[in-house]
Amino acid sequence: MASPAPKSPEQSERNRKYDRQLRLWGDHGQVALEGAHVCVINATGLGTEILKSLVLPGIGAFTIVDGKKVTNEDIGANFFLEADSVGKSRAQVATQMLLELNSDVRGDYIDEESEQILYNSPDFFNNFTVVIATSLAEKSLILLSQRLWELNIPLIVCRSIGFIAYMRIQVKEYTVIETHPDNEIPDLRLDRPFETLKKHLDTIHLEELSFKDHSHVPYLVILYKFLEKWLLNKRDLPKSYKERQQLKEMIKEGMRREESDTTNSEENFEEAIRAVNTCVGCTEIPDNVKNILNDDQCINLTAKSSSFWIIAKAIRDFVENEGAGFLPLKGTIPDMTADTEKYITLQQIYHKQAEADAEAVWRHTLQLLRQLGKSSDSISERDVKLFCRHASNIHVERGTRIADEYDSKIFDASNIVQSLENPESMMIYYVILRGVEKFQLEYNSYPGEFDDQVEPDIVKLKACITKLLSEWGCGSLAKDDYVHEFCRFGGSELHSVSAFLGGLAAQEVIKFVTNQYKPVHNTFIYDAVTSSSGTFFF
Repeated sequence: MASPAPKSPEQSERNRKYDRQLRLWGDHGQVALEGAHVCVINATGLGTEILKSLVLPGIGAFTIVDGKKVTNEDIGANFFLEADSVGKSRAQVATQMLLELNSDVRGDYIDEESEQILYNSPDFFNNFTVVIATSLAEKSLILLSQRLWELNIPLIVCRSIGFIAYMRIQVKEYTVIETHPDNEIPDLRLDRPFETLKKHLDTIHLEELSFKDHSHVPYLVILYKFLEKWLLNKRDLPKSYKERQQLKEMIKEGMRREESDTTNSEENFEEAIRAVNTCVGCTEIPDNVKNILNDDQCINLTAKSSSFWIIAKAIRDFVENEGAGFLPLKGTIPDMTADTEKYITLQQIYHKQAEADAEAVWRHTLQLLRQLGKSSDSISERDVKLFCRHASNIHVERGTRIADEYDSKIFDASNIVQSLENPESMMIYYVILRGVEKFQLEYNSYPGEFDDQVEPDIVKLKACITKLLSEWGCGSLAKDDYVHEFCRFGGSELHSVSAFLGGLAAQEVIKFVTNQYKPVHNTFIYDAVTSSSGTFFF
């Protein structure tokens, strides 16, 4: 057999450079990252920390929108600005410094305020993959939220004030194929073996094997054989803890010991016993996947339907036809102690069935593309195979619009009212941050920004918060401590807090860009004093 051609030097260098992240989101994820273009509004300490964590892994391009000049306060909180930068364009200086981190990345800047761009060039944001906004005024935030919601472009809004960090994610619809669950259950179909698997397993008779062969049978076979015995008597799969223990005892009793060895037991049987909890169960479509396959977006496709929904409909058609009620087989089996030939034979059986299932889904996909008047190459066979492999863990995220939180006629504040009943709830920080935004809108500064105004600003901030709470139908705050604390912050950023949130926000950007992993759901708040965090949905 001919040896494979060596990889090009450029490809090898790229793999070495991005090796750790390629292990997380794969080469296809890295390609998506390198093709992305993100926009960051305001090169604050937080804004540059977010970009730092995107530039280092190789984001394709970024654009900074910021009309401010560098101040002495910026120097103290932003590691990408230097003392001799005071008075210069903050967007320009930050862009130049960030580009030094990675020669693969392209960067640009717009030395204008975002509000001017939103009014004068509303189409400016149309072609970005993700938009990130830091320290954005309420008026501009509402405009940006409305614009990006129409375009279905993810918006990540971040704030870092003193010891408190806040992140709000707005996404109309986000679909994920590769969710990377922490504990993925093997798709073995032992309770419903497909024809080729059943035929193979039925040719193996454990009681007729020698000790050597007995101890090299893959544990998957052992589970199947003892599950057959169980079903003869019980007629149903073991479900309770007690029943699973009984099945484990059956397998344990089936173990042999070689006459010359009274201590060494068979590892494959021990593996089978350990695998009872994860590998013995009813093969069915998970509820969350059923909901996706029964979603209106899946059933009623249009020419505007995304590839996710088209393949999901093809999966649905497969389930109703060739799949006989089941999803396409994943086609992978766990590692196990076994004779190499026996293990590979089993592996190939699963792989061939998975290939056949994926081929059937591919045929359904092509048929749907023809019906929708789309090109047959608008979805690749590779994409369909990837979808089939992860079909049991697909995810659809539908969010809410940030602008609606600022409209008292639409916004449902019941979640806030309920959360504030708990004095330890981190919802208090959301309320105060909204009060800070009201303060900025009315007084054009942060509360406590000027040393001689701290005490008067406490009164003003309380008034802003009281007005908000009244609009939401909430009572007054139980304690004023938080209000005093925010006025002492004076709107300043602490680099350590910004760096923490910057890494987290960049992680969320990468999720959207690569279409992998589930995002943080809606709102995230972090308190650096207690190192505690909370998520909320509005």
